[in-house]
Amino acid sequence: MAKHYFEVAPSDFKKRLDVYLQEQFPTLSKIYLRGIVRDEKCEVNGAWQSRGYLLKTADFVEVELEQRENNLIEPENIALDIIFEDTDVLVVNKPAEMLVHPTVRIRRGTLLNALAFYLNRKGEGEMRSGGVKEMRRRGEEAKKEILTEKVESEIDSIKISSSPLPLNSSSYKRAGLVHRLDKQTSGLVVIAKHQRSLRILCSHFQRRLVEKRYFALVEGIILEDSGTIDAPIGRYEESRYWDIKADGKLSVTNFWVKKRFADSTLLELEPVTGRTNQLRIHLAYIGHPILGDTKYKGREFKRLCLHAYKLGFHHPNGGKRIEFETKNPFLNDEQ
Repeated sequence: MAKHYFEVAPSDFKKRLDVYLQEQFPTLSKIYLRGIVRDEKCEVNGAWQSRGYLLKTADFVEVELEQRENNLIEPENIALDIIFEDTDVLVVNKPAEMLVHPTVRIRRGTLLNALAFYLNRKGEGEMRSGGVKEMRRRGEEAKKEILTEKVESEIDSIKISSSPLPLNSSSYKRAGLVHRLDKQTSGLVVIAKHQRSLRILCSHFQRRLVEKRYFALVEGIILEDSGTIDAPIGRYEESRYWDIKADGKLSVTNFWVKKRFADSTLLELEPVTGRTNQLRIHLAYIGHPILGDTKYKGREFKRLCLHAYKLGFHHPNGGKRIEFETKNPFLNDEQ
């Protein structure tokens, strides 16, 4: 175990504790850092706080970490289907059966592993092409943070560092997850390439300024050409299962029929709200589960037939509206 100490700078005023820790330790997984807070191995001004605690200028943060390799997001050279990229965002087409981020049991093969390799390989190229001075400048700025006189007198032998782990440096680029897709769901995902983009895009998602559309191949014939599914979704604590629940949260999905087949229907879906497994739950609720969705009463198929084909959002740098679309992967599946 190793202890690390930070004084919160004015620029981090009102920043969530978990976000602050992610910025200080960009090579560590979000799940691991949240566990550190949960297990009371992180203190603010000598007291344990929740991960949602809003920091104040000059707060003193003390965190105890295990420097083990399995706490890191390991970069992996996994091919990415990149739809768009600039200095602020990256849009990729995630394949089915790929997790977006590592879990306690699965540490490799995820989208974040692939992004860690891709973004930091590009970072190395930027350094070779003249970015060394900028990287050094940012590192020096981080080192300028000092303890308050009171704390400094108490622990004057401690060196404050913004790079306490071997892979943690000012040149390391962490992919900022703005939203997620289920492991079995394929389709478009936008990733923020720095914290400013992450904050702006997360705000847009929360304010429902982002357009998301899906294709789904469902069981049975839907006679209506379009419709809205309005049914609350909640979590059953005893089984840890998400489903329709009388006291659940408002959940609304719009749908349009794109094509009817002998025993299935191709739908376009718009999740008006964003609940866990919303599209899968809503379609099972109306008696037309998604093909391959055995969790929600769908019949077995070679994959879950749900694909996030369209994504539209305001660019975090300038606010210009941009949209991306991918092909429908289900038209030739078995019809």
